[in-house]
Amino acid sequence: MSAENLAGKWTRKCGRTLFDSITCVVFLFLDFLDAVLCVVFKLVDEFFEGNACTPCYCGKAGDKNGENKETEMLSESLYGRKYMLRNMGFLGFARKWRIYRKKKDDRDGSVNEGLMVNRWSDCGCQSCVSWMKKEYDQKLHVVVKNLPQGRGDEAAENVIFLHGFLSSSSFWTETIFNNLSASVKDHYRLFAVDLLGFGRSPKPNDCMYTLLDHVERIDKSVISPFHLNSFHLVAHSMGCLIALALAAKYPKFVKSVTLVAPPYLPCAKDGATTSLMALNTFAGKTLWPPLAFGKSVMSWYEHVGRCFCVLFCRNHRIWEMILKLFTLRRELNFMEVDLTRHTHHSAWHNMHNVICGAAKLMDKYLEILNKSRSVKVCIIHGDHDMEVPLDCSNNMKMKFPELVELNMIENVDHTSVILGRVREFAKSLEHIWASS
Repeated sequence: MSAENLAGKWTRKCGRTLFDSITCVVFLFLDFLDAVLCVVFKLVDEFFEGNACTPCYCGKAGDKNGENKETEMLSESLYGRKYMLRNMGFLGFARKWRIYRKKKDDRDGSVNEGLMVNRWSDCGCQSCVSWMKKEYDQKLHVVVKNLPQGRGDEAAENVIFLHGFLSSSSFWTETIFNNLSASVKDHYRLFAVDLLGFGRSPKPNDCMYTLLDHVERIDKSVISPFHLNSFHLVAHSMGCLIALALAAKYPKFVKSVTLVAPPYLPCAKDGATTSLMALNTFAGKTLWPPLAFGKSVMSWYEHVGRCFCVLFCRNHRIWEMILKLFTLRRELNFMEVDLTRHTHHSAWHNMHNVICGAAKLMDKYLEILNKSRSVKVCIIHGDHDMEVPLDCSNNMKMKFPELVELNMIENVDHTSVILGRVREFAKSLEHIWASS
């Protein structure tokens, strides 16, 4: 080996070691900061909300109270996230504080009378709390594109659109709905759903936002009230997992499932391993690129993430006004608005209980669809996608070759696979529906 090559190899190795050292220090600081914020938020929550504060996941897995259907649906990534300080026993103060408060409440005879509908750290503007004005178990917000007048809905084809993480039904209504052909608009009813915890749909603080919660809400909000006995599914990112769960529940009703960048991982023998693998795959701890660092902080550090939500989501109207002033725009792009239209509770649990927790169930759902032989699953994935690795789609195709049709699109990423080629994507959907 030449001296030049040896020097280059040594430089790269030193650079990698330095980067890993800085990464370790940064996340060690975040471990400590999250532990401190855990205590701070508990004190502030109790001041504003009394005994009705939502418990956090700073304890170990053994801190879960009992095993029931609800706890079984919780992702192992909630309690299985590894912290240096937790492993060294430095998070004990937060647990001791919870035990102390529980004993004090028992002595005082205090009773938890339920969670507040709107927490002090959540936004209270009209658009964010409009869902609270109706009954508690209200339906999801659904945008319906009906057939033209004079055409009976009985003979119509139906399509349900599910958006991804930190998005809303606008992802579809502002793009695909306007670019479908006239013949499709004359024969298809389109349903764009705001998933539970996003957009204008309910964001209850006593909900764990599991896959089962999403399926039940879509059933009550779309399938049952509109009497759908045949429909197509189109989903992006996180919505793909919910779409597969819906298709597995109604294999005789679903005609096709179109998945865009599905966050799929082959299920390990141990479900906990799959959930933790999903967390490391889609939000692994890293400093670069900045977007990946932000995802890791928001997904690994519950209380640090809540600080960001208090700053940005609770005050989204102020930030939207500032953005309009700086960009000289009267209206913001729907993606800029959707980014903060959620609560920390809804985003945190959707990340862990759907994206991570549902990973262990996907093989079971795909096997149901594979045996039905009546559902067509089409995957569309951009080859420059930095959010969901290409291996996710490739692995699904390899494991279920007869069920899955994979279409890899060149030179597009996670969102431009749709937003950067809206007309082409609309045409591909029409072709999938017509051939199903």
